[in-house]
Amino acid sequence: MKVWRDVAEVSADDKPSVATVGNFDGVHRGHRHVVAQARELADRLGGLPVVAVTFDPHPMTVIRPDLAPLALATLDQRVSLLGLAGADAVLVVTFDEALAQTSPEDFVRDILLDGVGAAGVVVGENFRFGHRAAGDVDLLRLLAAERGAEVVGLPLDGAHGETWSSSYIRSALAEGDVEAAAEALGRPYSVSGVVQRGEQRGRELGFPTANVPVSATSTAVPADGVYAGRLRRLDRDVDVWLPAAISVGTNPTFDGTQRTVESYVLDRDDLELYDVAVEVAFAERLRGMERFDSIDALITQMRDDVDRARALLVGPSWGSTS
Repeated sequence: MKVWRDVAEVSADDKPSVATVGNFDGVHRGHRHVVAQARELADRLGGLPVVAVTFDPHPMTVIRPDLAPLALATLDQRVSLLGLAGADAVLVVTFDEALAQTSPEDFVRDILLDGVGAAGVVVGENFRFGHRAAGDVDLLRLLAAERGAEVVGLPLDGAHGETWSSSYIRSALAEGDVEAAAEALGRPYSVSGVVQRGEQRGRELGFPTANVPVSATSTAVPADGVYAGRLRRLDRDVDVWLPAAISVGTNPTFDGTQRTVESYVLDRDDLELYDVAVEVAFAERLRGMERFDSIDALITQMRDDVDRARALLVGPSWGSTS
């Protein structure tokens, strides 16, 4: 799959194409449906390549930084997921003040029609573009028609009324409902970061954990609580997911102040993960965060958490929910 960081990198050999445009935050089921429909249109137009046009950073970080949402995936994850969804190429457009001031007409001409040579464009029906988000699907259809390009606007809801939106997924994560988030995403939700050395209390209690500070990730993190999930190293080519009990929070029993994602890989005390980049995926919430009156009470609860996580994770297959 080709990845372009500037529209000038798109060569004549890459045109014409069918484009799909959006933030694609999380590349959830609705996004994948749009890419799939772009593929169908591309095939109908003679086997054209599908180009996914996305933005970095999120437009709200430029337009209204105070309202900018936490991401559901890193840029690298987004690009990879778009490729898995069926895109032949991804154009990452830098969203800055200049782009924010671009008129809808210039955006369509410079990025879509001339930029990637769009003979067709497939977007979500709520797609907005151009200065002050003045452009909508109707205007896109009108502008594209002047060049003979076809435009398709699609609803992002499922056939049975499921909600497919990045906002919905963030709301589910804020409530700790990682199962609802996974259903909308089509895969377990995950966060990535570099493991840092903490207080090592988990090791002292018999449950050594890999700690990723929430401040070290720009992606959304589920609500404080304990979860069953999995962890994998990102510094190796081998894709091995290890079952884990995961705690998200500030460690209130010890009056902690730093919010972290702490993962205990089940029945493993031989892993050296300090300074290693890891991905932590959430399968199911076990309970909310609690403050315990004694270390013994905490250890008893941790043992129960681990037993429940093991019962959930050992045996069933792991991967996409789609």
